[in-house]
Amino acid sequence: MRKEDVQGAHCLVLGMAKSGKAAARLLKKLGAATVTINDAKPKEELHNIAELEAEGIGVVAGGHPLTLLDEQTTCVVKNPGIPYNNPLVHEALERGLSVVTEIELAHLIRRGSMMAITGSNGKTTTTTLIHAMLEADGTPAKTAGNIGQVACETAEKLETDEVMVTEVSSFQLKGTETFRPETAVLLNIFDAHLDYHGTKEDYVASKLKLLQNLQSNETVVYNVNDPYIRPAAQASLAVQIPFDVDGVVQEGAYIQAGQVMYQDEIVIEVSEIKLPGAHNLENILAAVAAVKSYGGSNEAIAQVLRTFSGVEHRLELIAEKSGRMFYNDSKATNILATTKALHAFKEPVVLLAGGLDRGTSFDELVPALNGVKALVAFGETKSALKTAALEAGVANIYEVDKLEEAVIVANDTAETGDVVLLSPACASWDQYKTFEERGEHFVKLVHQLT
Repeated sequence: MRKEDVQGAHCLVLGMAKSGKAAARLLKKLGAATVTINDAKPKEELHNIAELEAEGIGVVAGGHPLTLLDEQTTCVVKNPGIPYNNPLVHEALERGLSVVTEIELAHLIRRGSMMAITGSNGKTTTTTLIHAMLEADGTPAKTAGNIGQVACETAEKLETDEVMVTEVSSFQLKGTETFRPETAVLLNIFDAHLDYHGTKEDYVASKLKLLQNLQSNETVVYNVNDPYIRPAAQASLAVQIPFDVDGVVQEGAYIQAGQVMYQDEIVIEVSEIKLPGAHNLENILAAVAAVKSYGGSNEAIAQVLRTFSGVEHRLELIAEKSGRMFYNDSKATNILATTKALHAFKEPVVLLAGGLDRGTSFDELVPALNGVKALVAFGETKSALKTAALEAGVANIYEVDKLEEAVIVANDTAETGDVVLLSPACASWDQYKTFEERGEHFVKLVHQLT
């Protein structure tokens, strides 16, 4: 999509979440002839309708009628969460219409430079690290995208000397056409969101769309150990900076003799890093490579790594009670994330896990469960998790319905020196709107313990 494609166009925005409202307003500013925003919820459940209508934006609620795609419609911007098998989205694509997500618009209007970070796991931690390192080095930066700030709103305020550090998901990337950051960071690709994408191939292709428009004056930071990412990155026209937690490839960012290295420079001793978990070394190396590509200093990078302890809902230490440490890892919405969380601890772990049932087998979690002191399974997947725990030989297994019960059981089971870890291995949507809501509830429940 180009700016000139919007001018005089008849645009349809699907979804009235924050990003949808921001996209509708931006399309109007860019000169669209008409802008209509549509949401499946009834009008009484939506907010700011009168404001939008006063701004000349049409609002249609209560469903996704195909009549919204009239003969004049040429532009569709959809909420990333709306699947492509939605009849309205499907029909738009059948008609050959441009169907994009809001990050495409952000790319069109930004003045400063952009880093875009994607991966199955570690996106938020890496994005936050990069932002902190740039700021510590005196480079003005803003975070945006899947991390919580609407990308096109951030892009509108971006100054020419600022860096927009943008977390992007496969849902967002699938709906891009011209999206092109100065620096693309690819962390890892594992099975995730297959209920949305339908196939692993579509999921991988969506992630790799981050590379599709890169040119020789841009940069790709990539995980040299990922079998999907490595060949795609190496085929890119962009400048290639690998990172390698195993230290096999000693270029870019890598670990050598207990030190974080960039090219042949020592950045920091691994023992000085505050962020817990061996899995976080990949995120750290990716952040180091990205910031060094912008000329970042080792001193600023090391300063951040000595103090940064993590982001909310990602291995977040929230309390110590009677010698038991409580960690909130609600952002662990898949098996790999929970596996990495479990490997982060040497102490005995009482694990709270469960959530939305996507029909996933937890066989891949079994090796990580071996050695877990107790499992407290809750939500729709509690029985499937119990089966995996039995196979792993977990001695203490409890099934409950709600997180409230799970916290009480975990607290009663844990002893001094134990870790009580919420790391669900599942999406939250059986009982919560978001993983953040689930994590916040867990934090509240823990603080209520006596």
